[in-house]
Amino acid sequence: MQTSDSSFAPYVRHAPRVDPLPLVCDSPHSGVIYPADFGHALAPSLLRSGEDTHVDELWRGIPDVGGTLICAQFPRTYIDPNREPDDIEPGLLDGPWPGAIHPTEKSRIGHGLIWSKAAGQPIYARKLGVAEVQHRIDAYHQPYHAALNQDIEAAYRRFGAVWHLNLHSMPSNSYETLQIKSDRPLADFVLGDRDGTTCDPGLVDVVQASLEASGYTVARNDPFKGVALIARLGRPAQRRHSLQIEIHRKQYMNEQTFEKNERFPALQAALTKATQAVALYIQRQL
Repeated sequence: MQTSDSSFAPYVRHAPRVDPLPLVCDSPHSGVIYPADFGHALAPSLLRSGEDTHVDELWRGIPDVGGTLICAQFPRTYIDPNREPDDIEPGLLDGPWPGAIHPTEKSRIGHGLIWSKAAGQPIYARKLGVAEVQHRIDAYHQPYHAALNQDIEAAYRRFGAVWHLNLHSMPSNSYETLQIKSDRPLADFVLGDRDGTTCDPGLVDVVQASLEASGYTVARNDPFKGVALIARLGRPAQRRHSLQIEIHRKQYMNEQTFEKNERFPALQAALTKATQAVALYIQRQL
């Protein structure tokens, strides 16, 4: 766990290394730099369970096919880029929020804009100041979204279409964390398009076919359908396509130590193949 006493860039942008395609990808939860003003009361090993550790590295081949990859550097338990800025649980605050707030089901389970729980345990032994939360939005959440939107709009202006991949990982106990009862085993990958509403089904087919050819199991929208980012960005009727991809963490890391396991290289190679398949699909759509 890396704690920073000084300011740091909220994201890293990896630009295309070949002729660009209208492919913009982001890893909003792979940040591992913890701001010094976090003020959490939870043990680091539990707090880190919120990280999509190493997801940015798994997808490092995206710029090699002409895509852009944007990766958060701050942790989602500090502020979650995959939530709208008004998804705030009022019980977390020490005073009234100055504007309208709309806490969602994610806030109810402790995973709203500002997480109140990680690994099922309370993150804070205090209330958060309104100014403190506003700072997190202004210094981290807003710049991340501004960078992502800038690349998406630039691609759309140039090509008249854009494809967005929202990249995540999921813990082995995802059904339990989401408070979903299921007798199905968690798949190696979950592709979320909010039940077919955020992207052309052809994109989902291409990703699924590539991953299955590499020997992985794939589910659609079970248990993850996609949250704020793809809901806002995915408008396939306007040729704006957004797909969320969740990777089962056991396929590449030890969930207790956060270290890569022996499966990491094979998974990274499979994702490189999937990225190449997506790039070819996009080229055929232009």
